[in-house]
Amino acid sequence: MAKSRKGIKLLVYLSIIVLLAVLLLNALSNFLMPKTIGELLAENKLLKESITNLTQEDQIGYAKVISKEYKDGKVYTTIKFVETARDDKTKRILAKNYTIEGDVVNFDALIVKFTDKMVMDGKQKAIYLWRRVYGEKTAPENGFAIEQAGQEPARYADMFPKKLRLKDRKLFWSNIWLLANEPEKLKEYGIEAIYGNAVYHQLKEGLIYVFKITPTGQLYPEVIPEM
Repeated sequence: MAKSRKGIKLLVYLSIIVLLAVLLLNALSNFLMPKTIGELLAENKLLKESITNLTQEDQIGYAKVISKEYKDGKVYTTIKFVETARDDKTKRILAKNYTIEGDVVNFDALIVKFTDKMVMDGKQKAIYLWRRVYGEKTAPENGFAIEQAGQEPARYADMFPKKLRLKDRKLFWSNIWLLANEPEKLKEYGIEAIYGNAVYHQLKEGLIYVFKITPTGQLYPEVIPEM
């Protein structure tokens, strides 16, 4: 009888150990395994709160001509492109020089809108991702990258709280960038993409081209003299 009781106790202990092991494995699996973008958008309250807290923007960068050169009968324009901070128009968060054939330059931005399905206060919000710059004689796909596709843009480095896991942020941004080629990809979750219409302008020395954005997502340059 004593042996029988010991056997039952041992069986109970083993069952408890197995159950705890299964629960631990499930917990680790949920923590380590990456979510799908659908699960992340639907379930993550921190992410939704961050999007809700986005403020309206009206300036997202500027460009100016540094020099123009003529080679073999062709004009080449070197420009400085600057992206400004969301909360401080005078703060540079990205600055790059590009040399482009011709003097008509295209600036391509991806505008991503969040509808009330994603935004907790019911007001549409948007983010603006610079894609590339290219001349009128260059195919868009051969243009120069501005932001690194798939990566978290410097402009939105403080968008999410530190409590939001790094892998969740990476999953979010990698899928957001895919909207450039798949604009309908996340529409069912309340996210839609429109283009900045690849704004183009004939650039002249002595002028600064400030890029403004309207509440409806229209991108346009405001031309002012360089001081």
